[in-house]
Amino acid sequence: MVQTPAVPSSIDQPVRVRAGFSLTFDVPYPTPMLFVVQPVDRLYPTGTRQRIVDERPLGAAQGIHSYTDIHGNRVWRTLAQPGEFTVGHDLIAEVTRRPDPILPDLPKHRVEDLPDETIQYLLPSRYVDSDLVSGEAWERFGHIAGGWAQVQAISDFLHDECVYGSGSTSTTTARQALDSKRAVCRDFAHMGVAFCRALNIPARYVCGYLPDIDITPDPVPMDFHAWFEAYLGGEWRTFDARHNKPRAGRLLIAQGRDASDVAFTTTFGAARLTHMKVWADETGEGTTLDDPPKPRVF
Repeated sequence: MVQTPAVPSSIDQPVRVRAGFSLTFDVPYPTPMLFVVQPVDRLYPTGTRQRIVDERPLGAAQGIHSYTDIHGNRVWRTLAQPGEFTVGHDLIAEVTRRPDPILPDLPKHRVEDLPDETIQYLLPSRYVDSDLVSGEAWERFGHIAGGWAQVQAISDFLHDECVYGSGSTSTTTARQALDSKRAVCRDFAHMGVAFCRALNIPARYVCGYLPDIDITPDPVPMDFHAWFEAYLGGEWRTFDARHNKPRAGRLLIAQGRDASDVAFTTTFGAARLTHMKVWADETGEGTTLDDPPKPRVF
């Protein structure tokens, strides 16, 4: 008897995302600059992958030198010349349509059993002052059994406790954001990482694109997004305290100890950002980079 192969469901098929950005700076004199903005191919332990189908630099990015940092991120390095300096990137990528997995039975590792490379993600860093939230972390979450359960409880608490909205700055730490109870995605990620590290769970900061896939589109202008990963059950697992629900279509740019490792731009001088545009939307199979970006409909 000949068996007909099972037809994969639509959720098992990769989704194509058109994403990119354009940044314009006013540069008063030659200024060294770094950019962490370029996603790369990635294969995840779950068997899903992030594949860059096509990409092209925009503006001054066409002449930029790149290298790979200690966290495996692609970094652009350039000397911006005086005047108006515009840099950008446009790409098409394939990512999983499956929402972030929920694995409630994942255990927490004992510190002595952790791989060497994860230890740095237990320590305080520039914006993750985990030593200053240690007491509160153990008081609020120390009694919860199970690694996933602890991290999910952290995400639940932050999502309910903090109002999403402006109020922080590029120098706001996790403790400061927690005290203010106002946060943007960067702060939600830092606070989640801080509580995890205080509980001896390795955690790292992640930035990327998060298109509105299989949800009602958000009318707010698109921006880069930040979330965090916790090391549970032998792998890095995705948590997003800002949204606190599984999302599909994440396109990862970079990961590090905190935002200082993965800032989309670092300027060694007085360059001033004057314009910023970010896009990330689901697109069709036949789309090319020569096609105009998909208009956003709300």
